[in-house]
Amino acid sequence: MIVELTRLLLGLMITLFHRPLAGLVMRYERTLDNFFRSHGMNFPPPPSDATAQNIYFVVGIFICVLEAGKIWLGIGS
Repeated sequence: MIVELTRLLLGLMITLFHRPLAGLVMRYERTLDNFFRSHGMNFPPPPSDATAQNIYFVVGIFICVLEAGKIWLGIGS
């Protein structure tokens, strides 16, 4: 039960802080993209900040729903 509650809290934290988290990850993503492009490797451009924010929000909500369901089914048994 502690593991499920910890995962639920992790999902809530990702959902609550999806904007700064996405901004941080995208900053590193752009740095890696610039590094590889300067060495002659062309990859597709990284997603926009808005897209990354939406992805992190959906991931956080998915974790919350999944873990809430596990807790609910665990209490019902």
